[in-house]
Amino acid sequence: MNQDPRSHGLWADSAPPGPDTSYLGVGEPAVDVLVIGGGFTGLSAALHLSQGGARVAVLEAQELGFGASGRNVGLVNAGLWLMPESLPFLLGPVYGPRLLRILDHAPDLVYQLVQRHDMQCQAVRNGTLHCAVGAAGFREIRARWQQWKQLGAPVELLDADATARALGTAAYRGSLLDHRAGTIQPLAYVRGLAQAAVRAGARLYTHSRVRAVNDGGTHWQVWTDQGKIDTSWVLVATDAYTQDIWPELQRQQIRLPYFNMATRPLDKRQYAHILPKGEGAWDTRKMLSSFRLDQDGRLIFGSVGALRGVGTRIHENWGRRALSRLFPELGRVEFDYEWYGHIGMTSDALPRLHQLARHTVSISGYNGRGIAPGTVLGRELARLILGQIDMADMPLPLTEPARAPLKSAREALYEYGAMAAHAASDRF
Repeated sequence: MNQDPRSHGLWADSAPPGPDTSYLGVGEPAVDVLVIGGGFTGLSAALHLSQGGARVAVLEAQELGFGASGRNVGLVNAGLWLMPESLPFLLGPVYGPRLLRILDHAPDLVYQLVQRHDMQCQAVRNGTLHCAVGAAGFREIRARWQQWKQLGAPVELLDADATARALGTAAYRGSLLDHRAGTIQPLAYVRGLAQAAVRAGARLYTHSRVRAVNDGGTHWQVWTDQGKIDTSWVLVATDAYTQDIWPELQRQQIRLPYFNMATRPLDKRQYAHILPKGEGAWDTRKMLSSFRLDQDGRLIFGSVGALRGVGTRIHENWGRRALSRLFPELGRVEFDYEWYGHIGMTSDALPRLHQLARHTVSISGYNGRGIAPGTVLGRELARLILGQIDMADMPLPLTEPARAPLKSAREALYEYGAMAAHAASDRF
């Protein structure tokens, strides 16, 4: 299904098949809502719209989950990268607390949907561990812990010894254990959302890139290479993978490359020692690392960087060195799978809500937190279109897309800076 083995790696091999799809042809019946983009946001919106009685179609330019939704590490986290107390400061006294509340409970919706629709996506809700590198990292996670505790969130601050027992390595000063969170097989979850949306009545079209749109006054006309469809509403959910239409959505984001590599299945002794309770983990470094296990006992290890050109060998070698230092019992590390994608980063690490035209809306810019926020914000877009809430009730204010300053230079800095850092690093 995926021509490039570095696009989805392990997830493509271990995900159950999605629903049958076809490309958009001629003579397709009109819909109430056309969703563009078959990832977390678009498919969550399609599911909730269909359940609300709307006629829905989804257009995906490639395969379902082709973008970041099918490539990420699979950590289902609450909140954003930002400290909780910064949201009211950045968004004001209405939107800040509102967004904080909805993202606080966003993992609940993910796991409820998984259970309700019997999605086979390796869903494990044993928490995640944000691991502190040195004294500065511990101060950061302690502040985050204090702020979430004040809001009543089920989080724990673990010291170095407790963190070593949880991770199987003594590399970290401490960690923040978030009981709201967990892990998932992201591509399998995308396909589970798609199956649920189809059962609710949505029509899914893949290999159907949008080439043109026209406002007919009472409806929109949307063309692909193979066909055309009429719709009352358009929901754009293409995020960092936006191309031909509405390119302003990509121009406002810095595309950060992120790779994952999966080991061979661990033996019983290693499996009992490394992440014995199955949490997902990541650290406080600016050039962060993440690691977790899948259902077959493979250790999935990731960091910033693109697996292309000379960067492929640099990141592979760094990954072997890093894992060997974190977990010496692994011996010589071999990777069975390697893949990478891009994260859309906004200037203030907040998602963006846009009204791109009449009856045309989008949310984008998840900054590496796409699974739970994408799911819950897709539901909120559905509620908006169904008339269950007004635009003023949304958890984000409407903004105009604005080009990110020094976009090309900053994207190159991420890619080549990651190569330089990993080539020179003798640390994990």
